[in-house]
Amino acid sequence: MKLSAADLSSHDTLWAVILGALLATASGFLATQLEAWFRRRERERNAALLFGELLSTIALLLGIADDTRATGDPYGPVTMRMLRAARREIDVYDRNREQLYDLRDAETRAKLHTLVLRLTLPIDGVFDTAREIASARAILASPRTAKAVRDATVERLAELDALQSGGFDFVIENADSIGALIAKLRPIARDSFENYGRLRAAGVSGRDAGEADGPA
Repeated sequence: MKLSAADLSSHDTLWAVILGALLATASGFLATQLEAWFRRRERERNAALLFGELLSTIALLLGIADDTRATGDPYGPVTMRMLRAARREIDVYDRNREQLYDLRDAETRAKLHTLVLRLTLPIDGVFDTAREIASARAILASPRTAKAVRDATVERLAELDALQSGGFDFVIENADSIGALIAKLRPIARDSFENYGRLRAAGVSGRDAGEADGPA
């Protein structure tokens, strides 16, 4: 049985409609997947920028704190202000921690979160020790303090000084690993984060120049 021209035309039209529907469905699916991929990449880049900026700022502040500890009162107001500023940056991390999961590399996520924890605990320990040192010094400054209490307080103060120094050293030791993490975030964020390093270098140069120009 032969098909008429009209039947052939109708048959071709049906297949054209089916093919068009399949192509439309496939292109819509691909467009949706592509859009989702771009959104994931954008979220990952934003997360890398956020955490890269936070880590760079923390490294800058801790570097300045380490520099100021080497001059004058090791744990004077400037050093402690730098530590408090670094702690506030950690608070920013805590408030945005859900963005950590936008980073696809599980190893980078784990290292970043572990590093923040290793920084948080000793920094808080330095603050706790500083408060106890202030209390011990107040006891020693009081003329009414008994000799036995004074002797015990002197011993405790020596222990606290060692604890504070050890805690700060541990903070700086952990801060040394920030650079490696920033290096992992750079290609994702498409940012070098080098401005923070230049800021610290400029600050150190300015301080050295000031010392050179000072009285002999």
